[in-house]
Amino acid sequence: MIIFYCRKNPNSFKENLIIKMSYIENIRTFVRVYELGNMSAAARDQRISAAVASSRISQLEDYLNVRLFMRTTRQLNATEQGEIFYTGACKVLETIQDAEAAVSSITQSPRGSLHVAAPLGVGRRLVAPHAPDFKKEYPLINVRLRLSDRKLDLTAEGLDVAFFLGVPEDSTLRIRKIADCARVLCAAPEYLKARGTPSSPLELCDGTHDSLNLRYPGAPEFQWSLKTTDGVQKFAVKGPFESDDGDVLTNWALQGHGIVLKPVFEIAEHLASGALVPVLQDTPPIQIQMACLYTHRRHQDPKTRLFIDFMVDRIQKELQARQT
Repeated sequence: MIIFYCRKNPNSFKENLIIKMSYIENIRTFVRVYELGNMSAAARDQRISAAVASSRISQLEDYLNVRLFMRTTRQLNATEQGEIFYTGACKVLETIQDAEAAVSSITQSPRGSLHVAAPLGVGRRLVAPHAPDFKKEYPLINVRLRLSDRKLDLTAEGLDVAFFLGVPEDSTLRIRKIADCARVLCAAPEYLKARGTPSSPLELCDGTHDSLNLRYPGAPEFQWSLKTTDGVQKFAVKGPFESDDGDVLTNWALQGHGIVLKPVFEIAEHLASGALVPVLQDTPPIQIQMACLYTHRRHQDPKTRLFIDFMVDRIQKELQARQT
């Protein structure tokens, strides 16, 4: 009896593996295009060119033999087939992510990329400085930090963790509280010399004084919540300057353009130097909560838990030093 032994072509195995991995990347790109509704935005999110993103969608459509999106010069909308495929694609990616997280947990070698968002002041002063130390401790984890003072949608924007000041509107998110942050109303000495020192919060509402307001697209009418003898009251403050960047407001205040409401940790150095002076100390702003936001599924990933634990510890120590 003659036995023939056949060995698989190793090159063929590699080619099949590459094809399968490419298919997964195509699915990832499709999901982000669907969620963001824009090819260019999805490409930026995936750190690829718009041409590559478009090519991946085309490859997926060719493979499935269906049209996933209806494209025009101005709009990109999912077809009925695209709607159906999105649901299954999300399940596929979640299964892969859960499997990777389980392996990382067992091997105690968490790896991959973490997509993190934070307000500008929080990110620049409290998150970014400690990110390199986290990377040193966990060299297989990459941190993708996005800073913005506008409100973010964790799911739609593919975020693992988002730092937050205030109270989140989405009750389905998990919250890890970091601290209650003291805030202060303050202005530059030159502003107070020119306009006088306010004696009542009502002067912020009637045009006697100018307030510097943080406002972004979709934000509600702006009000400052201050502690008074009658309890916490909201004041609809007015002013000629608004920005969606908190640091811009700080710079305007330093230049003498108005009164600003800021967390103490953001302007501690300016208060210490006298560049900014507290005002209306008898009616101070209420404290604001700083927290980490994440979905339940994201927190099951070991690298997410490690990052949150690391940052919460570092930020709490930093805040204690800045606010004392």
